[in-house]
Amino acid sequence: MAAPKKIWIVLAFAALYLIWGSTYLGILFAIQSIPPFLMAGARFLLAGGIMYAAARWQGAPRPTAGTWKNSLIIGGCLLLGGNGAVTISEKWVPTGLAALLVATVPIYIALLGWLSGTAPRPTRSVSLGLLGGFVGVGILVGPALTTFSDPPHNHLALGMSILLFGSLLWSIGSLYSRTATSSPSLFLAAGQQMMCGGGLLLLLGLILREHHDFDPGRITLLSAGAFIYLVLIGALIGYTAYFYLLRHCDPAKVATYAYVNPVVAMVLGTLFAGETLILHTLVGAGLIIGSVAIVITAQQLRPRTAPPIGVAVEPDCAT
Repeated sequence: MAAPKKIWIVLAFAALYLIWGSTYLGILFAIQSIPPFLMAGARFLLAGGIMYAAARWQGAPRPTAGTWKNSLIIGGCLLLGGNGAVTISEKWVPTGLAALLVATVPIYIALLGWLSGTAPRPTRSVSLGLLGGFVGVGILVGPALTTFSDPPHNHLALGMSILLFGSLLWSIGSLYSRTATSSPSLFLAAGQQMMCGGGLLLLLGLILREHHDFDPGRITLLSAGAFIYLVLIGALIGYTAYFYLLRHCDPAKVATYAYVNPVVAMVLGTLFAGETLILHTLVGAGLIIGSVAIVITAQQLRPRTAPPIGVAVEPDCAT
């Protein structure tokens, strides 16, 4: 394989950081006039179908029944559980705060990998990162939980709880994906998982009867534009950059998006959604982002026999 030009590496990292960090704001705008689960389902079904068709057109072999089964499980955990949690929670949780809670995924994966026996015992530095990350989560979630009886705060607490549970499901799906059989083509595998996850999200939206109160004629230009952005830019361009970097860079370096995306999301939420950053949010943000950086860096320095913590070939929670 020919060595990539440095400019393409730089552009791919810029796309990964900025595009995936911006999808939180895109989701917020999209669900203003489109039901959350129907929006997310249609988004991933369309993006997955495009990626699947492109991969097959480029010569990827037809996927087997086994890879479809695994794609259904992984898509269910990552997209129905992970992205679905982000999408519904943004009805109540600010985008920057949502991105921070999603950033805990590498911390969950490090802990679950050790508990399940699929990863070695955390080193002292990783343990410090785990502790700091959970303290950061406590600082962010604590005030909402202690004022749960106040209506604005009980919605915030519910949204945060959904996010934390969705991040746990994402982590479980990521660990499962490490040993599950998938199609040899990364684009084909991602397309399969998006199609399966998108179908499950649409099914959940129908079960919740989101379509009963949905009038396509009332979709605003802002929501429509955000939806198109999430499909074409957030999914297709974002994942193309992600897969390109996985092929040409150390995966642990690619995983740095986990602690850059929340910063991008917080800045965009402040500039374009009128969100405010208060002191305890900044403290929690510092702890979580710093802890994720410690966990990923420690994993990068350790001799590896398995994919690094926090890196999966599948779509991430934000996009």
